[in-house]
Amino acid sequence: MKMPTSALAVLLALAVSTVNAHDGDKHKEGKHASRSYNAADAEQKDFGIAGNPKKAGRTVKITMSDKMRFTPDRVSVRQGETIRFVIANQGKMFHEMVIGTEQDLRDHAALMKKFPDMEHDEPHQAHVNAGTRTELVWTFNRAGEFAFACLVPGHSEAGMTGKIIVSKK
Repeated sequence: MKMPTSALAVLLALAVSTVNAHDGDKHKEGKHASRSYNAADAEQKDFGIAGNPKKAGRTVKITMSDKMRFTPDRVSVRQGETIRFVIANQGKMFHEMVIGTEQDLRDHAALMKKFPDMEHDEPHQAHVNAGTRTELVWTFNRAGEFAFACLVPGHSEAGMTGKIIVSKK
């Protein structure tokens, strides 16, 4: 069965809009910086817990670019430390920084490939539109090696990943 040209054009337009779903429309920059902290809402994860911005002991600046890289791509933290990440997107496309275990990030990336329009707003995720910056505050209360990545489809696969090493007190 031959598809009419107009139907093919509509399908192509839908495919392009799905690929570009992470253009920032659903992920406004700065939302993490303005998120109010409530200890009762903080959920313990294997890699830590949402941090109280008033208790951030150190600021770590992270830049991201369209070269699909984070700078720095390795961060050392002491167990119990609350870090304020100031994340700047120096590129021309939307990026994000998601903290988690390697498995968490793999699972989340797979979901994003299946459901590219899914909305998400967790305290361990920062969505950063082109040319803007935001903050993410996280308490690393568990020792270990964790990861961060941009999970926009294709970005982590292109190398947009990093490591967080949390040493015991």
